Amino acid sequence: MAQIATSGETGGMTQSSGLFASLEWRLVGPHRGGRVVAVCGHPTDTQTFYFGACAGGVWKTTDAGLTWRNISDGYFNVSAIGAIAIAPSDPNVIYVGTGEHTIRSNVSHGDGIYKSSDGGKTWANLGLRDTRHIAKIRVHPSNPDLVYVAALGHVWGPNNERGVYRSRDGGKTWEPILFKSDRAGAIDLSLDVSNPRVLYATFWEAQRYPHKLNSGGPDSAIYKSVNGGDSWVEITRNPGLPKGMLGKIGIATSPAKPDRMYAIVEADDGAVFRSDDAGATWQRMSEQNELRGRPWYYMHIFADPLNADTVYVLDYGMWKSIDGGKSFEQGQTPHGDNHDLWIDPSNPKRMIEGNDGGACISFNGGASWSTLYNQPTAQLYHVFADQQQPYRLYASQQDNSAISLPSLASRGAITRVDWFEPGGGESGYIAVHPDDPNIIMGGAIGSGSGNGRLIHYDRRTDQAQVITVWPEATSMGVGAIDLKYRFQWTFPTFFSRWASTTIPLPNGEGLGVGQRPLYVAGNHVFVSHDLGASWEKLSDDLTRNDPDKLQPSGGPISKDNTGAECYCTIFALVESPHERGVMWAGTDDGLVHLSRDGGRVWANITPPQLPEWALISVIEASPHDPGTAYLAATRYKLDDNKPYLFKTHDYGANWTLITQGLAEGEFTRVIRADPARRGLLFCGSETGVYVSFDDGEQWQALKTNLPVCPVYDLLIKDSDLIAATHGRSIWILDDLSPVRQMHDDITSNAQYLFQPRDTQQWYMHKGWELGGKAPVNWRNVGTQQVAYEWRETPYGNKREYWLEAGENPPNGVIVHYWLKEAPAGDITLSFLDTTGQLLRRFSSQSQDQIKEEDREPRLTKQAGMNRFVWDMRLSKSIKLAEGKHGDYGLQGPRVPPGSYRVSLEGLASSEGSERSKVQEFQLLPDPRVRTSLAEMQTRYMFEVQIQRKVNQVHAAINQLRAVRKQAQTWLARTDAVMAHDNLKSLIATLTNIEEALMQPKNEDPRMFPSR
Repeated sequence: MAQIATSGETGGMTQSSGLFASLEWRLVGPHRGGRVVAVCGHPTDTQTFYFGACAGGVWKTTDAGLTWRNISDGYFNVSAIGAIAIAPSDPNVIYVGTGEHTIRSNVSHGDGIYKSSDGGKTWANLGLRDTRHIAKIRVHPSNPDLVYVAALGHVWGPNNERGVYRSRDGGKTWEPILFKSDRAGAIDLSLDVSNPRVLYATFWEAQRYPHKLNSGGPDSAIYKSVNGGDSWVEITRNPGLPKGMLGKIGIATSPAKPDRMYAIVEADDGAVFRSDDAGATWQRMSEQNELRGRPWYYMHIFADPLNADTVYVLDYGMWKSIDGGKSFEQGQTPHGDNHDLWIDPSNPKRMIEGNDGGACISFNGGASWSTLYNQPTAQLYHVFADQQQPYRLYASQQDNSAISLPSLASRGAITRVDWFEPGGGESGYIAVHPDDPNIIMGGAIGSGSGNGRLIHYDRRTDQAQVITVWPEATSMGVGAIDLKYRFQWTFPTFFSRWASTTIPLPNGEGLGVGQRPLYVAGNHVFVSHDLGASWEKLSDDLTRNDPDKLQPSGGPISKDNTGAECYCTIFALVESPHERGVMWAGTDDGLVHLSRDGGRVWANITPPQLPEWALISVIEASPHDPGTAYLAATRYKLDDNKPYLFKTHDYGANWTLITQGLAEGEFTRVIRADPARRGLLFCGSETGVYVSFDDGEQWQALKTNLPVCPVYDLLIKDSDLIAATHGRSIWILDDLSPVRQMHDDITSNAQYLFQPRDTQQWYMHKGWELGGKAPVNWRNVGTQQVAYEWRETPYGNKREYWLEAGENPPNGVIVHYWLKEAPAGDITLSFLDTTGQLLRRFSSQSQDQIKEEDREPRLTKQAGMNRFVWDMRLSKSIKLAEGKHGDYGLQGPRVPPGSYRVSLEGLASSEGSERSKVQEFQLLPDPRVRTSLAEMQTRYMFEVQIQRKVNQVHAAINQLRAVRKQAQTWLARTDAVMAHDNLKSLIATLTNIEEALMQPKNEDPRMFPSR
């Protein structure tokens, strides 16, 4: 087993020491898109488009959506994108507004405007950081430095940095040119391309609360400017527009007819409106209800650039009118809930659309679209791993379904064929039965089964059964006060770690599958002993149960009650891993409780330092001490972005705030304790992952290759750290062993070799194992790895088919080593068996003089942390010096399970003596394989004998060919008859020997059999 450092040994370690540099996360998927509310296309390059994910950064395609790559990583401090625009006169200039404006309860904020002047290669922040949510950007058609921004402002409270802003110098400076109030921000902005001095802006008075959304008020309005924004005139009440309370408003100018305007208005008498005199008067057009469903979420309208009578409205669906807005017909998009549309000004059939499933491209006016299954921007809430080997992951994806995917796939990459939908829905926890991974419980809010929907899914039969605690068909559309029980959008669901002892099987043979208690939490704690067939209410209401927070959500115009606003519920629930019956609970309205009798009686142990109405996101019961627990709370839904992390060592009698090292605005949703090392903690924040080595006394960012994104959940599975991100899918940090071994003394050493973790020898797809063409291959496209596989076409030839695939873990032993300074000389890693016999050695020595196909993996020797992966094989067999035989079949034998050593050598100490570090590790057999260890040893020794014989044969053939080449050279130089005859005889003899040993014509085995 790997050595584990003790708590308190890492107080001096910091990110700057470079100790995290060798840690690598891998993206496992799913590669299916999350919500997109910002899209645009290149005005002249028909294959190039951009989209901004609501919490996944900026993405670009140069092949019309065949592949997408992220272009904001490394430059943006946030991941939420609300607006994106290209300068029409200089397409290299791109402006991006951060902070999603589609203000769901899970909305992420931004930090202003970013700009690229090189087509997205590099970016710079231009300010407006406190706008937090930016809705639209418009760029002057002939001046890339003249740009306008519609800023919504804070979603969760009032602020003054909102409204319409203008920059005349490409974003170097900004001037606020239109402000309404601290509660109303700009939500839409339209610019007349024929006369760019004419602009229209709409304002939306809106605010979210933890328990409701207000959409509309006296400050919702429409404005017009005819002098480029120098002055504005309110046209909200111009003839033809609604006279009552207004909510969200979308507006668009027709490029095909400058005085033609379209607006879609949330109001009691709302509709689609049209003006043919530049907004002076308006006509009421379509009143179809489908165009204005959930107005706070939609109200998007777009004018066709060439036909003034063609206009689009995006809502649940994509609607198109060809009669100037009088009537609309619904088109088809790959996913529902549509938010943004860019139409090519010169070719209206070319467009890109953003919806809740990602971004899609059309070249035929929306008749067909590119795929959404190549965008790893999924928003996950929680992640769970089962007990299988290799384990599977389970999560619920916002705006999609629950999903299960493996941590490792035998084909070499994790593709869609490896996924399945395990019941549940878009928002909830998933619980897999500890004794039977085919039994899965998935929770979510759903209109079909009411508040607190829970699904019992059996993978063997693909049967899904509703086991909701209290199904209420009327739970949608009513306030929480009218519900019998209240369940959160992501209500806790889990199987007990303690098997039931109260209900034996009817045959008297003890307990069977299904007898583990299943817990769920609404405003009460519930338990089932029969897989959800019946339920028992254990606890009283553990929330504040404040009637003011339970009223219907929405208004003053439109109500909106989906269950997401259901408040005063238990948000976190966890069992003690040490004491049966001890449970911890936290609510979304700021209370923490402890039970010692299995959930019937509870004591209020809320930290007194925690401000009221905080959301208790996660409680983590310590794996090391019964009385210790950690909690993560947030108050960002009260416009308070401070981090709130606490710990207790005495069952909640006393709590300590543990946020030192976290930035003031870095609110955290999850905290986890490492079961292998006491005091090692991880937390997930709005922008990434943090680590503490001293039980939370000091935190530091775990800055690696994980992109900036909200981390909603973390899970430690064996020696893996798994992150459920809310915008960049699921990532796994495969090897925590170096983190568990870190201590202060490491950085003072010239070199330090970490003990590798015990490594499982997974058997992969046959082609992968034998060293032939893998089922899935990888290729670098820019900075992104893209998966592909070879497939035969109907004509018999082969071509590459691109795949969007999750990455498998490294297929080998991961070795981490520390170098205080980059050495001048070379270093080596040697792998040995327990007797000290050398199995394979790798070096940092340059291999520039060696053919690429003959090179061995090379060690890095950079100052700080380095990583190397040994594939668990001996050196390759000797390769034939000539011919087209490649490397197929030349891989060295894979060593069998057992004990091994690794040695780091090559650094000299200050005294000049050679220093080395040696660590031991184990190779573990694939648990799926029934072959005995003795049989594996026998196979290995047999393969070693084969390799020795292959090496002898190949060495002989190489020598033979060298001699024959000399003979052929002499033959060409001599005129002597006897010499000619002797040389020809020698060449023929050598050729006969070669052909007896091998098939030299190995280009096509169907014509030339192997020897």
